[in-house]
Amino acid sequence: MRKPLPIITLFFFLSASIVHSQNGFVKTGRLKVFLDCHSFCDEDFIKTEINIVDFLNDRQKADVHILTFSQGTGGGGTGFEFIFLGQNQFAGRSDTLRFSTEANNTEYERRDVYTKYIKLGLVPFLSARNEIDQLTISMKGKVDSSSTRKLETTKDPWNYWVFNTGVSGYLNEDAVYRSSNVNGRISVNKITDRIKLGLEASIGKDRSVYTFEDSAGNKEKIKVRNNNYNINQYIIGSISDHWSWGYQFILSRNTFQNFKSNNFFETGIEYDLFPYKQFNTKLFTISYILNVRANRYYDTTLYDKIRETLMGQEANAKFSYTQKWGRISVGAKYKSYLPNVKYFSLGANASFEIRVAGGLSFSMYTSAELVRDQIYLPKAGASQQEVLTRRRQLASGYNFQTNIGLNYRFGSKLNNFVNPRFN
Repeated sequence: MRKPLPIITLFFFLSASIVHSQNGFVKTGRLKVFLDCHSFCDEDFIKTEINIVDFLNDRQKADVHILTFSQGTGGGGTGFEFIFLGQNQFAGRSDTLRFSTEANNTEYERRDVYTKYIKLGLVPFLSARNEIDQLTISMKGKVDSSSTRKLETTKDPWNYWVFNTGVSGYLNEDAVYRSSNVNGRISVNKITDRIKLGLEASIGKDRSVYTFEDSAGNKEKIKVRNNNYNINQYIIGSISDHWSWGYQFILSRNTFQNFKSNNFFETGIEYDLFPYKQFNTKLFTISYILNVRANRYYDTTLYDKIRETLMGQEANAKFSYTQKWGRISVGAKYKSYLPNVKYFSLGANASFEIRVAGGLSFSMYTSAELVRDQIYLPKAGASQQEVLTRRRQLASGYNFQTNIGLNYRFGSKLNNFVNPRFN
């Protein structure tokens, strides 16, 4: 017969399991955190810098779920939004922190900033558990010796204008194939909370050489040349928290698509069911756009045109919803020419990533498009050689793609340790 546990042993066992209740919250071990971070986060660094909490792989077991979002800013930097959602003993408690980094910040500097804000967001939860003694808090600002810092909106000497220019290229070669590409680009943009405007230009050239050898040893080289340019000017303005308007003007050429020149102008209006400032968590936009284009073609089109002017319309709808259980996004697009609406394209896409329970997650992306508006394609079609060398775009009545993923993780719930050996 087994001897019963001594009373004192049982007492210490229970004390180590659940110790006490303070401030209305039950304290059971360390604060448990689920970090819902995307590609911009250096999670190893965060776990190294914050080692007084337990990072979990299971969001449902966590006391705090941290939702993270990032978005490019007008100055070329990155704007962040971190939402701290209380769960279990902290159910109903939430907080949101917003901040940004500069365009020239290195990854080292960016991770210091967002880690600091994660620490800041966790303070109320640690305080409620009477763990404030583990924190070191400094409220001493950085003082500029040359001037007194004023709590005012920073005046930008560039008036929020951002300039970008660059060139890129590649070379790929073996015994029977050689391909090269060169691209140049320049852009001037300005983005504030009330307006987006910009002027962008790009130019590109592609060269490919295919070498074919028959059974007799005779060699034939086929050279493929494609080039393009694109000049784009646009303005998008804010009407209210729910309404926006805009226009875009494009000049372009694309030999692959049979465009000798394509002069394009469009203008439209957009409505968001939710205020735009909530776009990180929920967005439901509907837009309607009218356009006109003047096309000149290299080869006569399917409808015996070498040049033409066309009117068109476009309607778009997009819905996205992000919560701690995952994200759902659905979109639809309709385009047609006017008044010949029989020339149209209709597409839809949907994606979601859902954490079903524990370590089980499910993701899917699918898109489909019905195409009936390729009126710019050459009437003569494409030869077998042009098909194989991708010299001309081909007609297609539809496009479809989909992917599905299922993942299940089980085992230890803790996710605290970092080991960079042989990475």
